[in-house]
Amino acid sequence: MDICLIDIDNNLNKSLKPTSVFGMLWLQTHFENNQWDALCNDSVIISKENSELLIKDATSAGLNIELVSGASILDVFQKKN
Repeated sequence: MDICLIDIDNNLNKSLKPTSVFGMLWLQTHFENNQWDALCNDSVIISKENSELLIKDATSAGLNIELVSGASILDVFQKKN
């Protein structure tokens, strides 16, 4: 996996998390220099519409994208505790 998109609300806005060097490099070519710190700190939130465009563009470039719902995150957290 190179980029992970995590649902964060009922509007399907997503938290954007690069998970590989390839994912980070690809994102750096699509975001302004002043946004790179936010990328590194997993602080980027994108809309459902923009995430769909990002998925299409990134997968056509050969990146692997993972979509995670809020329920999936809760399941993982509960299993760890």
